[in-house]
Amino acid sequence: MKSKLVLTMLALQVVFCAWAQRVRPAIKPDANIEKQVKEQLSKMSLDDKVGQMCEITIDAITDFSKAKTGFALSAAQTDTVLGKYRVGSILNVPLSVAQTPKVWRTLISELNRKSMSVNGIPQVYGVDQIHGATYTMGATFFPQPIVQAASFNKNIPFRVAEVSAYESRACLIPWVYAPVMDLGRNPNWPRMWESFGEDDYVNSVMAVQAVKGYQGPDPNHIDMNHVAVSIKHFMAYGVPVTGKDRTPSMVTERELKERYFEPFKHCVENGALTLMVNSASNNGMPFHANKKLLTDWLKEGLNWDGMIVTDWADINNLWSREHIAKDKKHAIAMAINAGIDMSMEPYSVEFCRLLKQAVNEGLVPMSRIDDAVSRILRFKYRVGLFDKKTWDKPEKIAKNYPDFASPKFAEEATRFAEEGEVLLKNEGGILPLKKGVRILVAGPNANTLRGLNGGWSYTWQGDKTDELVGDKYNSIYKALANKFGAANVSLAEGVRYKAGSDWEAEDASEIEKAVAAAGSSDVIVACVGENSYCETPGNFNSLILSENQRNLVKALAKTGKPVVLVLNGGRPRIINDIEPLSKAVVNVMLPGNYGGDALANLMAGDCNFSGKLPFTYPRTPSSLHTYDYKVSENQSTMAGNYNYDAKMDVQWPFGAGLSYTTFKYANLRVNKTSFDVNDELTVSVDVTNSGEKAGKEAVLLYFSDVVASLIPDNRSMCGFDKVDLQPGETKTVTMKVPARALGFVNSDMKWTLEEGEFLFHCGDQQVKLNCTKTAAWD
Repeated sequence: MKSKLVLTMLALQVVFCAWAQRVRPAIKPDANIEKQVKEQLSKMSLDDKVGQMCEITIDAITDFSKAKTGFALSAAQTDTVLGKYRVGSILNVPLSVAQTPKVWRTLISELNRKSMSVNGIPQVYGVDQIHGATYTMGATFFPQPIVQAASFNKNIPFRVAEVSAYESRACLIPWVYAPVMDLGRNPNWPRMWESFGEDDYVNSVMAVQAVKGYQGPDPNHIDMNHVAVSIKHFMAYGVPVTGKDRTPSMVTERELKERYFEPFKHCVENGALTLMVNSASNNGMPFHANKKLLTDWLKEGLNWDGMIVTDWADINNLWSREHIAKDKKHAIAMAINAGIDMSMEPYSVEFCRLLKQAVNEGLVPMSRIDDAVSRILRFKYRVGLFDKKTWDKPEKIAKNYPDFASPKFAEEATRFAEEGEVLLKNEGGILPLKKGVRILVAGPNANTLRGLNGGWSYTWQGDKTDELVGDKYNSIYKALANKFGAANVSLAEGVRYKAGSDWEAEDASEIEKAVAAAGSSDVIVACVGENSYCETPGNFNSLILSENQRNLVKALAKTGKPVVLVLNGGRPRIINDIEPLSKAVVNVMLPGNYGGDALANLMAGDCNFSGKLPFTYPRTPSSLHTYDYKVSENQSTMAGNYNYDAKMDVQWPFGAGLSYTTFKYANLRVNKTSFDVNDELTVSVDVTNSGEKAGKEAVLLYFSDVVASLIPDNRSMCGFDKVDLQPGETKTVTMKVPARALGFVNSDMKWTLEEGEFLFHCGDQQVKLNCTKTAAWD
């Protein structure tokens, strides 16, 4: 009897512990903030509340008649939006172009004074900035997230976010729509470069580091050197069936939970204050109307008291595009009831009027309004906006940010680009280039900062970058001229991008001129890829690199001079016909304002390549794979008379990346030969620099579930680290892997770790271990 009682008590204890684990708040509440939220809410009218739930673009309150002399608010429109309708948030960049810190500070201070005079509730201003304070003139621009991911250095997204927050807050900007953790698993998608690549583990780790860098150590009290984040876009945004931006995906609920939910879950658990929703739909249900995902999985499932904001005009789309609501009022009710807290309208205050009607007609319960507004107020208290020092007296703010646009930040931006640019081919050791070599720099990406930065840079499309920055930063051509001597480096683009908003438009009239210029060179650096674009304007109809650029490379190769191919763009473009013509290939992706300098340093051998691809580079447009494909997809695993033609034929695999030195792996080991779900595995491997130059190595750890009740992935990443080694030096790299990280979501929508054999892979090493017991959990 006693033993049965003990067992019963133990069982209850296990149940209680599991329940406590589920309900533990994602962010530990601050009692003082909760009291202030409750008190503030009690004073608010319905007009005040619906106003807090509305976000309007700055264009709606701008006086464009004064635009020639700079930015100015329209007094009448500001009074309507902030005064009459009590709108609680403004977003976007004034006049659609980067502003000086002084303009930002004056604007945000003025908006807050107006709002405080109306109802005592401050504004929260939000801006899209994902690789620096990129809507601010003079700010430090870092590599885009895809390049940060290629570094496989966890410190880089943290530091990029930390500096970005510092320079944003120098402008009084308290809220950024970042980081982006949409898995870039379809290279046709025009926002792939905003992500940390195709893998959910890498996205989780890098995005969590970014959240910590942006927000600082305490999400309840964001200080004046940090900003709040809006993690985005919830979720599966990066895998539209067509590849086109903001078009539907068809991902199973099981895969949503296993792969796409994970980065958001980890960021929420690490204090992310707000979240932005995917503009599109999945399996016929728009995310903005999906209560199961927004409320059940996110808010209640993670016990998260943060705030959900829509993307641009997406509630409108529920009736005007998606046709799941009969009019805007019912679309608003549908979205708010699903869990949306703030609507990015962005031009009209009609949302306020219609939401008030919906409440009065019983379409939206007052409890849902109070919950949404409580979340918004809590957010504003956490960011410190009720403390006037966060927005008042803008003329005194500048002195608090002496490192704004400092040489220290520029040096870091250069170093981060060096770690993220990837060497994919180096026949005959043509790189590094020798001193005194005569270089022809060709291609449309040779002499442009627009191409190095991509979108969200000074303007939405990044199309005004070159005219705005002038000679302040170095293009690839200018950086190589500085490094190897102007007399040794010449420029003949051969193909140029045409000015304007059509980023694909090219002028190929000077290919022969480039070919003629190659006669006096020893090596050709052909810079090809993409012009800048962002979101839907970046949609295209072919993944293949443009015919003009491929013809340029072919013509240059016929000269007999060795070609170094530099790929510069936001996604992999098919180059299978010109890759064999090159002696070396470097993929710089979108490395930012200092990316040209970083490339010159690498090509000269002043530093070593250490970047690796965070995505699979396809060889053909009709054969797109990710590294974690199902084992049944690979032809080599199939038997029988039928030719499945499922060979994993790629240009370069996930994790590809060369160095000027070599590394050897040895003695991969795990602290346990058998384990269960409660264990943490310690995995170690010895890495030796077996070459003659110092270098950094990104050490990537994978696992494979040998046999599972659902078809297992080929392999999945479960750890990575970066190690700096001198020639001949050996270091042991150790990574901790919770056993639960080896699980998958089964057909019952439960996470499960199944009994059986597992393999760990690292470099050319492999080790077996055994799970002794099957376990399942939510």
